[in-house]
Amino acid sequence: MNQYQNILVAIDFSDYGMEVALKAKQLVEQFNAQLSVIHVLDNIPMPDTPYGMVIPLDTTDLTNELLEIEKDKFKQICDQLNIDAARRRLVWGEPQHEITQLASDENIDLIVVGSHGRHGLAVLMGSTAKGVLYHAECDVLAVHLQD
Repeated sequence: MNQYQNILVAIDFSDYGMEVALKAKQLVEQFNAQLSVIHVLDNIPMPDTPYGMVIPLDTTDLTNELLEIEKDKFKQICDQLNIDAARRRLVWGEPQHEITQLASDENIDLIVVGSHGRHGLAVLMGSTAKGVLYHAECDVLAVHLQD
């Protein structure tokens, strides 16, 4: 196995987001690699979910206050992880696409994502981890999260 040099962790603002980030941080230390962080604001029009607040892309509903809350959450996590500002990405879009696109653009060796391993209807609807796994051009580590 090649040693990983550039690791990307995709985080959300759920209770599990920091668990995934800390797992990525361990790998960075193990491989003496660089860590980048991405959080994707998608277009799910739900104000509050088990994963944290989601901001709709519909600008008529978008307020600066909600966006600032999301930015602050992201900054706090990145500061806790001691991530250089140049390696932080807070972007709008569809999570699996944005994560895999950034990985490709930045020559990422490993993407770290959280996975709940859901069954039934949740599997039929798909998941970010599954989408990243199938579309990434690099290795993907899915951190199994317990509900």
